[in-house]
Amino acid sequence: MVPLLYRSQLVTATRKLIGNFEEFRDALAAYRLPGVIIAGLELELFTKVGNKTWTIPELAKCLQVSERGLAILCRNLAMAGLLIKKGSIYRNSQLAATVLNADGPAYRGSYLDLLKNHWTDWARLTESVRSGLPLDPDEPEEPDYRRRFTWAMHHRTRDVAPKIAAQLSLHGAKTFLDLGSGPGTYAMAFLARNPNLRATVCDRPEALDVAREIAATHKAGRRLSYLPLDLIKDQIPGTFDVVWYSNVLHIYSPEENQGLFNRVRAALSPGGRLIIQDAFLHDREGLFPEEASLFAVSMLLFTETGNTYTVAETSNWLKQAGFRAIRMLRIKKGSEDWEGGILEGRLPTEDVRRNGHRTGSRKNSRTH
Repeated sequence: MVPLLYRSQLVTATRKLIGNFEEFRDALAAYRLPGVIIAGLELELFTKVGNKTWTIPELAKCLQVSERGLAILCRNLAMAGLLIKKGSIYRNSQLAATVLNADGPAYRGSYLDLLKNHWTDWARLTESVRSGLPLDPDEPEEPDYRRRFTWAMHHRTRDVAPKIAAQLSLHGAKTFLDLGSGPGTYAMAFLARNPNLRATVCDRPEALDVAREIAATHKAGRRLSYLPLDLIKDQIPGTFDVVWYSNVLHIYSPEENQGLFNRVRAALSPGGRLIIQDAFLHDREGLFPEEASLFAVSMLLFTETGNTYTVAETSNWLKQAGFRAIRMLRIKKGSEDWEGGILEGRLPTEDVRRNGHRTGSRKNSRTH
């Protein structure tokens, strides 16, 4: 189980609690800078600025906006570090010129579009609180949305995935399943680090189409297979040494995750590992880290049963599914996807399945 000391260390680095009206006012006014940035994105300002320098009158004419409004907007974008101001001249910062500029080499347009949509959706939070349902629950999901969302997840994780893969040893593992893989960004990162590994990405067909496009740009993609699957309804075919379950736990209810853990166990080899990466809550009351608590609001807005969960309750689900040696895996601070966000459970090396037959022994089973 998770050492209590580690839990307490994770909870210490949190936002100061709101204790008076001034702090309440400051917390509520935090919408202002995000609003400024969203306006810049909606105007495609960073793309228009590109690698040039601009005066406000020149840029206002190009964007077809007012000089007064643009001057105030650009001044605040410069205050935030996204633009660089020198006298009356503005230019993009390095980040804006590469990541926020549609013509830049590292543009993350799908993820930026997702953030812009979330800005509007969060303004409707009261609707979901009243109903307990996601926004627009009766609208069917379009395949194009799933494709755009999958690209957004690749843009979100393509920097962090290699850092995580470099710190998690898969020594001795030959087969790897990325369950709910989305774009397969993590699978590709693990394949790049482990030349003897073969991986399978498992998700909806639209997501796997994106994964194929990404894998085609990597030499290690030759060792990648694709498995369309309904994670809640379908059994998992095949046997794997490691199952990676990243940023999926929060989509489902406790009952759905418990059922999935049971099916994962049946798909793991003796001594196999289930590694879960998610926005875990670590304190006794289930309040912190702040980002994990706030992420539950997104699950209310966009999923039917999702939430964020404590390490303790997730560990209990693993235990009920037959996993042992349940522990948190430490990742170097600043390189993790979530603070304290990786939990591992292992099957016994000699695993007795429900039919009572032994499926391995300490003598001949693979250990990782």
